[in-house]
Amino acid sequence: MKFLMRITLSAWYTEIVEQIDRDLQRTHPDIKFFSGDSSFSKKNREAMRNILILFAKLNPAIRYVQGMNEVLAPLYYVFSRDTNEQNAANAEADSFACFVRLMSDSVDHFCQQLDNSSAGILSTLSRLAEFLKANDEELWRHLEFTTKVKPQFYAFRWITLLLTQEFEFQSILRIWDALLSNPFGVQDMLLRVCCAMLLCVKSRLLSGDFAANLKLLQHYPDINIEHLLRVAQYLSPDTTSSSLSL
Repeated sequence: MKFLMRITLSAWYTEIVEQIDRDLQRTHPDIKFFSGDSSFSKKNREAMRNILILFAKLNPAIRYVQGMNEVLAPLYYVFSRDTNEQNAANAEADSFACFVRLMSDSVDHFCQQLDNSSAGILSTLSRLAEFLKANDEELWRHLEFTTKVKPQFYAFRWITLLLTQEFEFQSILRIWDALLSNPFGVQDMLLRVCCAMLLCVKSRLLSGDFAANLKLLQHYPDINIEHLLRVAQYLSPDTTSSSLSL
């Protein structure tokens, strides 16, 4: 029996459901697990659809925001591919539970009303800038004052979507291993990785102008993920906020 029963949706939810359906059609179109007309991919999209609809119904203040499908995708992919058949059969339920827990740590980033609060996305972007300043003031000054490439221009997507749009899918899974296993919480490690991404292309950023740097950071180049995570691990700690463990 499926974990989620069919939900009778009111007209109030029609627009949200239509948006979820559109976004799921665009989720990792290069991976057969998510895309295509096979019964396999349709089953996976249906399970993810159930999860996102239920989350929206249980969280009326947030509902569904475009991009949540990208955050859900790695969770459902991993759970459904468990080598234990019983565990794989419970992928929908397990993914929902973990998605709720993961979103509880970052859902404020999706809420426009909280953008200017201490828990909002602008505060987190400011923390990233301070984190970079603490670890490489030269690069921070170049981005902040010389080229005026603010974190809002490139890191908004990095943070809200937990880097799911910046790397190949298998690399995303490896990065998420680091995010989810960090004893100081997902957000702490996320800021570390974002800062490391800047440091790993420092020479290109220092030689670039506004347009070149913005293009570089909005279309982040291929990189050795293990090297990136090592750089992130050894950065000076973020002292601007104490993160809760996930």
